[in-house]
Amino acid sequence: MKRLSFLVLCTALTAFAGPYDIGSFDAQDDGSPDEYISAEFGGELKTIPASEVEDLQSGRLVVRQKFQDPFGESDATYQLFQGSAGDLSDLTPLSASSASISDLVSSKIYKRRGLDAEDDVEKVYFDSKYVYIPGLSSAIAFVNDAPVELKGNAPAKDEDETTTASASKKSSVECDEYDSDCDDDDDYDVTGDISKTNRVADDRDYAASDAAENATDRFGIADEVRFWSAIALSALAVGSAVVGTMQHMKANEAQDAYDDLAKIDKALLKGCNGNKACEEAMRHHASDESGAWRLDTLEAHMATNKKTHDSYATWRNVWFGISGVSLTAAIVLFVW
Repeated sequence: MKRLSFLVLCTALTAFAGPYDIGSFDAQDDGSPDEYISAEFGGELKTIPASEVEDLQSGRLVVRQKFQDPFGESDATYQLFQGSAGDLSDLTPLSASSASISDLVSSKIYKRRGLDAEDDVEKVYFDSKYVYIPGLSSAIAFVNDAPVELKGNAPAKDEDETTTASASKKSSVECDEYDSDCDDDDDYDVTGDISKTNRVADDRDYAASDAAENATDRFGIADEVRFWSAIALSALAVGSAVVGTMQHMKANEAQDAYDDLAKIDKALLKGCNGNKACEEAMRHHASDESGAWRLDTLEAHMATNKKTHDSYATWRNVWFGISGVSLTAAIVLFVW
């Protein structure tokens, strides 16, 4: 009974997982060893539960791999694999002051801010303290749908290394006050703490990126913009269809009036048996006292009805066209 309750709870949590959460690790694909992690037994990495990552023994590493359907017919799946740690010297240890390793294991991680929910990093490494992502010295995660910044942690140094790093920093490029191409603010320590230099450069890049993206696409707001745009286009499609239907009804009324008068016109001319002089007389002279039976008056009404029909038919087609285009655009935005 307890096991059933636990399974029901897990299913419920997965169903209500946010777009930035990894609800389950159920990918059936094999783990791939690489230069950072190797298989301890045999040629394949061993799967590991998310709850055990924080208690990894020294010398072991976990890689979280994302598997995507190349045809886009199904959602991405994830799995955690354990192995022996390789050479991590070229990777920057990342951590967040407001999130634990357990939090980060089940949270999607991004190279920068403003990316769509499905554009998270495909391969992330974990030990019991830090997160490692090849090529990145900082990253953004979403824990409980809230953005969390992952910052680089420089490894501990002994006194001699610290002294050497300080000397290197002082020996970095010094600017001549008359050199317009040199700026003290842009000095980077290329011989000392490389990870710190990377963080400084990344911080400046992110600051510029944030200024450009803040108004349009920050923390996944693009998804919300697409959703409400689709809603608006759907409403426009419905409204256009209604107006088009009304135009269609009016066009039918004008067509019916034209057809009725055409029948009368044909009946009146039938007696002339195709005689043009008779038809001309009927058209201009055959009428009662009110002129109601003059064919030229009748045919003038027919011309008006035809013009009215054509006008309504044209606008009917325009509104139905707007409705079709709006509906198509809304569907595209909904499934994007």
